[in-house]
Amino acid sequence: MKNNTIGSLTWLRIMRFANQSNQLSNDFLSRFGLTTAQFDCLLQIQVYQPLTQTELAEKIIVTQGGISRMLARLEREGYIERTQDWKTKTIRLSDKGEAVLQRAIPEQLAFQSSFFESPLSGDEQKLLYQLITKVQKHSMKKKLPPV
Repeated sequence: MKNNTIGSLTWLRIMRFANQSNQLSNDFLSRFGLTTAQFDCLLQIQVYQPLTQTELAEKIIVTQGGISRMLARLEREGYIERTQDWKTKTIRLSDKGEAVLQRAIPEQLAFQSSFFESPLSGDEQKLLYQLITKVQKHSMKKKLPPV
């Protein structure tokens, strides 16, 4: 670890926190019968509905194959409805999907916020948000180095 830069150590810390947070969120969201990925998927559908599977795949971090399986399960469990209009299949939340999100969103947001509200002041939370946003926007411009 002696050769690591502050950037690589920061990246490792962020990755560890993200993994730990996702594991804790999966445990927390199980009370609603959802995983973190399903919660994110339903939330994106709620915000952008109706949308296509391709549009949804661009908004969440899941492969096309993974999203197909997830949508099949969410449809089977009655959380979403898919309708076909000629060649285009669109996705929207069902009443059951809306209801589970109505219960889950405030609790999940409070749970996730607790990771930041306890150890950080309001000013520190704002600064962390600004810095992470800056790094994330910069990363979107990055090109992979040639092999």
